[in-house]
Amino acid sequence: MRKVLIVIMTLFTYSSIAADCSDKNYQDFDFWLGEWQVTSKADDVIRFNSISKINNGCTILEEYSSPSGYVGKSLNIYDQHTKKWYQTWTDSSGLLLQLRGGIKQGTMVMVGETLNDSQQTTINQIHWIPNEDGTVRQHWQVSQDNGKTWQTTFDGLYKRVTNN
Repeated sequence: MRKVLIVIMTLFTYSSIAADCSDKNYQDFDFWLGEWQVTSKADDVIRFNSISKINNGCTILEEYSSPSGYVGKSLNIYDQHTKKWYQTWTDSSGLLLQLRGGIKQGTMVMVGETLNDSQQTTINQIHWIPNEDGTVRQHWQVSQDNGKTWQTTFDGLYKRVTNN
């Protein structure tokens, strides 16, 4: 019982000295917050994405869905120790995608690796580009030759949902 109490007290102490997520670095990805309709250059399907802050503003939650029933979610957070942003994406196809990166010239850029069925490494690179008109472009590219050539997996445009 005493060990359990020590663990609880340690967790409580850590939580009370946690980072102040109002720091400007935690706001780098705020341009992505909101309710969105997402279209792709590849088709005319309208997808939906809800991006919100959770955990006292420390974490960004993405909730994505398409009319076909495909759904996915991501958790995004800035790590004050590594000075990087991290995203963990999971979806209804069983995909796990873990990315890291940060803001480069006003664009959020994150990169991560996945393995295909043949255990070959694929590099995933995603750019979230805020446009002057308030839209956001998400450009996801993959490389299977260590970054020598890139193929677009998804090129989407986020338009804010307006309530009438």
